[in-house]
Amino acid sequence: MKTRTLPWTPPPAVDVEPLPAGKWWDAVRAAPTVGERALELLGDETGAVIQDKHGPLYWLVAMGSAKSWHLRQVRVLAKLEHESTYLGVPPVSWTEGPRTHWRVPLSANRYLTDAGRLWGALAEADRAEYGRAPEGRQLCYRCKLPTDEPIPVEVEDGRSAVGKVTYACPPHAPLYSKRRPRSLTSAAAAEHEGRRSR
Repeated sequence: MKTRTLPWTPPPAVDVEPLPAGKWWDAVRAAPTVGERALELLGDETGAVIQDKHGPLYWLVAMGSAKSWHLRQVRVLAKLEHESTYLGVPPVSWTEGPRTHWRVPLSANRYLTDAGRLWGALAEADRAEYGRAPEGRQLCYRCKLPTDEPIPVEVEDGRSAVGKVTYACPPHAPLYSKRRPRSLTSAAAAEHEGRRSR
């Protein structure tokens, strides 16, 4: 029986080591709420996943397979033309938090995640968490700047099917719920999208 070997393994290290994206793999970063849901949706079809100490999840994908993605709270780390992008990679033996660790351990059977499946899971998680993406840019309630990643943070009841929607840019979305008690939940997002929660 032949033992499978990985085309890449993290270098031996005693701490998290910054490694360049675009050399062996690209990485896809998802905010904790979207990432956790996507991880659940992928199930056994996920490859190795790094979770940093602040909560975001990082999947390793084939180089160039996720360059055109545009999802809220998702970033692609890839080689850029004039600068390098790095991902903090923990030692292979670090498989438990709260420090940066391999949430799904790296192995010969779990290395890269299929980019198409990952995109599908992240897109579904995005819709479930934030509702339907509005057409075009929206202004953030706090910084008053247009954002390409508008996150609905409040839906006011109105006589029409959907009342006034307040949007935030990703950095300011978490601050909204601390300011006001009414915040958009997944159930409200479903209602905003025209679906009924059960």
